[in-house]
This record gives sequence, C-alpha cells and structure tokens, in this order.
Amino acid sequence: MHAFTLTKEQRDQMVIAIQEYYIREKQEEIGNIEAGFLLDFFMEKIAPTFYNQGIRDAHQFVSEKVEDLFELEKMG
Repeated sequence: MHAFTLTKEQRDQMVIAIQEYYIREKQEEIGNIEAGFLLDFFMEKIAPTFYNQGIRDAHQFVSEKVEDLFELEKMG
C-alpha cells in the first residue's frame, strides 16, 4: 500500500489539532516538530487500519447495491 499523503494545509491543520488536544487534555504544550512526529506515527501505524476498514465497508456497500441490481432483472 502507498503511504498516505497530505497537502501542506492538511498537515498544518492536523498538527494544530494535535497541539490543541495536548493543551486541552493534558495541559501541556508541544511544538510543531513533536506534533508532526506524532502525526507521522499515527499515519504510519494507525491510519492503515481505518483505511482498510473503509475499503471493507465500501466493498460491502457496493456488493449490496450490485445484488439490488440483480433483483431488477426481468424474467422471460
């Protein structure tokens, strides 16, 4: 599987979200570099699990819709 890529704007927004989380939940400040390392870790180790679940969910949805199409077949 290919590595996930983000635009600079997406990455910046996620880094800010991580920093805001640390302030809100842990009352700690972390810098851009530390937040970026955390984001890299999540993208490498955790994001593929959610991505794969999304693929499985989409496959199931599409499969159900294909089955619905077969129900529309005309007999005779």
